[in-house]
Amino acid sequence: MKTAVWLYLFLFVAFFDLHAQYPILTPFAISLGAAPSFIGLMMGIYSITHLPGNLIAGFGVDRFGSRLFIVLSLAAAGIILVIQAGITNPWQLLVLRSISGFVLAFLSPACMSLLARIAQNQVQQRKLMAGNGLVHTLASVVSPAAGAYMVAQIGFTTAFLILGWVLIATAACALFFIREAPRKALAEAGDSDADGFGAPAGERNDDVGLHEGTAKSIPWLVFLVPIAMSCAQGILSFELPLMAKTQAAMMTTGLLFSVVSLGALFTLSLLFLNRMSPYLRTLWGAFMLAITYFAIAAEVPAPFYVLLFVIGMAKGIIFPALSSLLIELSGGARYGRTFSVLSIAFSIGSFMGPMLAGQLRDYVSPYYIAFLALMLAVSILPFHAIRTAGGSAHFSKTG
Repeated sequence: MKTAVWLYLFLFVAFFDLHAQYPILTPFAISLGAAPSFIGLMMGIYSITHLPGNLIAGFGVDRFGSRLFIVLSLAAAGIILVIQAGITNPWQLLVLRSISGFVLAFLSPACMSLLARIAQNQVQQRKLMAGNGLVHTLASVVSPAAGAYMVAQIGFTTAFLILGWVLIATAACALFFIREAPRKALAEAGDSDADGFGAPAGERNDDVGLHEGTAKSIPWLVFLVPIAMSCAQGILSFELPLMAKTQAAMMTTGLLFSVVSLGALFTLSLLFLNRMSPYLRTLWGAFMLAITYFAIAAEVPAPFYVLLFVIGMAKGIIFPALSSLLIELSGGARYGRTFSVLSIAFSIGSFMGPMLAGQLRDYVSPYYIAFLALMLAVSILPFHAIRTAGGSAHFSKTG
């Protein structure tokens, strides 16, 4: 468990650093002369370059372990930020963001795979996944406002330099303090010959055989939820910074991102939710998220920050539930490839969201697009339970 503690610490620093860029990248691009449509393209390209990195990470993590990919991903991202501090036009920013999308694609599959491997049973796995979501959320609560404040005080160039060197230092620390999972677990997970995706999954014991089971098949329908979620999140990340016309407004935008994270922190702190079915948490969390985006698009007479808080609450329910659901469906093997496909799904949605928002925002509210994507995923997800052998098990509480 010492590895988990160190991993959480480094993840906190890394996520703090990365989320601090959310409210400042769009104003930075605008300061370089970028138009909103170009910004949507930049955000989409960042996400689409995740795909080759996710594919490589899926096989590489299972074969070589997580530590190498965590260190290299953090170091490369830091170097790119240092270079980004000196650019002078939007096309340079587009190229750097594209490269950044590729190198950071290794971080999430590697971290989640390592957390899954060091657990002794499924209950512990769920707690570690919830802990991952909690660390991610804690970092994202203060980092957007901190990033906006940094730029207001010291400017874009110095802010990017500081954030870059922090990531490089974190990578150096991770090299010395993160230990790999037992070699036995890595070998068995990487050598399994079963096809891991595309057909129904079976049931398995909750407390034994986490590292001895063969890979189970995961229904593709499950991955529609992360695609829709990241599409909606990409739209939100595109729309909120466009509200910032001045440095004061940029600070307000950073606070709005923090409100979303506070909502996620609230539901992540409700530990009793981890005892409920991951399938039900995923389904109802996504439905709650869809309704909230519809409320924003329809301009329901409710404070905007309250709706953002509810969005965060839904995300705090879905993220750990989705990870636990995939672990159960995978049969306790091929964690690298399982979370790689999850990251690919997130990347596809993150590409679609800003691109659609940038091109269609003059014709329809982008929040309607988020609502439609989420409702489509919510409507199709129950077919996963129908297709899964013994799928009714997903509807019950688990302990």
